[in-house]
Formats: sequence, structure tokens, C-alpha cells
Amino acid sequence: MAAAGRDEREGSCVSFHVPVALAHDYLTQRGGAERVAAIMAEAFPGAPLHTTLYEPVATFDDFRRLTVKTSMLNRVPAFRHDHRIALPLYAPVVSGLRVEADVLLASSSGWAHGISCTGSKVVYCHAPARWLYQTERYLGADEGGLGARTRRAAMKVALTALSPSLRAWDHKRALTADRYLVNSSVIQQMVLDVYGIEAEVLPPPPALPVEGALERVEAIEEPFVLCVARLLPYKNVDAVISAVKAIEGLSLAVVGRGPDHERLQDLIGADPSIHLLGGVSEEALRWLYTEAVGLVAASYEDFGLTPLEAASFGKPTAALHANGYLDTIDPAVNGLFFERPDVVSVTAGIEAMIGRSWNADVVRAHADMFGKRRFCARLQDVVNGLA
Repeated sequence: MAAAGRDEREGSCVSFHVPVALAHDYLTQRGGAERVAAIMAEAFPGAPLHTTLYEPVATFDDFRRLTVKTSMLNRVPAFRHDHRIALPLYAPVVSGLRVEADVLLASSSGWAHGISCTGSKVVYCHAPARWLYQTERYLGADEGGLGARTRRAAMKVALTALSPSLRAWDHKRALTADRYLVNSSVIQQMVLDVYGIEAEVLPPPPALPVEGALERVEAIEEPFVLCVARLLPYKNVDAVISAVKAIEGLSLAVVGRGPDHERLQDLIGADPSIHLLGGVSEEALRWLYTEAVGLVAASYEDFGLTPLEAASFGKPTAALHANGYLDTIDPAVNGLFFERPDVVSVTAGIEAMIGRSWNADVVRAHADMFGKRRFCARLQDVVNGLA
């Protein structure tokens, strides 16, 4: 069966129809949501992936093997470099996207759930849009250098002006889904509160393969702890940096990119024990998890994915006692909690983690409970039930 469709990569009309298609907000970064989208593609080999923006060098190599279909926004290089500056354009552009498929599986944190489909639609929601429903947390504190403060002010003005219309659009589009899946109990409740939708919790698996080549990061002094997070204010990487600076003889490796880089680099100053590594290869990340004493996670997360990655390498996590980490950390097995994302609390959490003995085999077994096979099988069951 064939139907008219559009391949935005080529800007031309083609004739195609597929049983299952995938969607994701934008492929311009390396984060937990992008790892989950890549696993979804493994569950449905050959399915095309629809997205607004795609910058291959800025995201995971997994997507190079897929048929990625982008929107007209992808023609603007500045948007691929910083997807946030295209904020006013997403709703009208996404509203115009229509996928020809029996079932569309949309990995969404705010936009992909708005794509239309000729068949049924399943939404896997990482979180309702933070910029709409957790605006102050998303923007973070009004601090840092002039560039950071100016950026925050501009984003706040834009969000204040756009929020009423975007909330209406977001709510309407959410209700077009035939099934809603969410990554955690926290997001299950948020989806119910925001949209009135009862969703099924399907935790995603750790996506970084343990087996594979290692690439040593030469600049890192051991012992060190690892922090894997996008450099955004609500990730609280600044608290982790200040905490590690307060612990003599300990280094920190931070993996992640984001607009908070300048402010965090100013905080680090000339301290040789703190390393902002930006994005790293999978080989380098595998080495970091292998050699780290443990992971530090101080952000407000909807699902605690990085503690599962650390656990798959047998490493514990010191994490903020909140939100998605409650689903993935067992204090008797693979980590411990600190109560606040401030220097005193994070410091105490790190010191407790590195001062405790952990059974690496037991920690790995905890990660195995969130395996890829289970995740993919449930996705396939849900999609097949609608096809």
C-alpha cells in the first residue's frame, strides 16, 4: 500500500508507506532521550525516523545507520547548532508534519508527540515540555557571566510570550495519541496532571554497551568521580564541581555539552582536578565508567538513566534524593542519596559513596533488571497491538 509522503532531507515528494515509523524531537545532542530513540530503532529495524533537526556530528553515531527524515528547519545551520533558538517555529512546523505509517512511535520531550500519522500513534514521553511546565527550573538561577544572564533573560521573555499558545498546542497534540508510555513513575503522575492521560510506565534500559574498546582520557587524574549530564542549570553540575573541589585528592570528569559551559568553566577556574570534557566517544565514556570511583548525579531527572549506566559497569552512584533516581537507585545495592543539590549535601554524599564498600557483581545485577530485551519486547507488543 503506497501513499504520498515527504522526505524533508531531499525536499521532494516520494511515494512510500511503512508499517512502523519513529519520531524524535531533534537529533542535535547526546543525551538519555537520544539513547532511548536509538534503542527504539533497534526494536523496529528499517523504520524511518522523523525529526525536526539532525546534526550527525552532534549526536550518536547510531542514527547514521537509519533513514532520518527532517523538517524544513534543518535547512538552517544555526538551528542545528542550537535547537533552542528555533523555539517559536516548532509548533507550526511540527503541526505540518504527517507520517505515512500504520503506527508512529514518537519519542518525545515536547515536540515529537505533535507529529500526525495516517495510522495509530504511540507516544513514549520522557517528560512533558520542561520549558512549559517547569520553566524556572529549566532556566535556572539568574547568575553567571553577562552572556549567560543575557541568554536566560531572552529565553524567559520568549517563554513568557509563547507559553499560553504553546500549552494549548501541547495539550491538544498530546490527546491525539492512541497510547502513552512514560519512563518513570514521576512522569506518569506529571502526564496525568498535565494532560489527564493514564500512562504505562516502561523504564528505558542502559544503552551504553559494557563490552567494547576503551579509549583512555589522558587528562584525568585518578581517583576520580564522573558526572554525565547536559550542561543546563537544572542539572546542578555547579554543585558537583564545588563539592569535588572541597574534597582533597579527588578529581572530577564531567561529560556533556550545553549552554551552561561558560559559567561552569568560570567556576572551575584554574583547578587542575576538574575537567569539562564536553562530548566524548563511546570508547572514552566506557573507559570513564570503568575507571571512575563512582557517578555523581545532582540533577532533577525524570528518569535516572545514568545510574543504570554506572551500575552496568559495577559502579555506584551518589544522587539527589528526588524524581527519577528513586526508580533506579536501591540504597542497599547500587547507590545512595543526598538530600539537596548544594555543596554541603553533595560533598557529604560523595564522601559517603567513596568511603563505602560496594559489591560490583550485585551492582551489575541491578542494572540487568532494566535490560534492553525487556524494553524492546514491550514496545513491540504495544505497537503490534495497534498495527
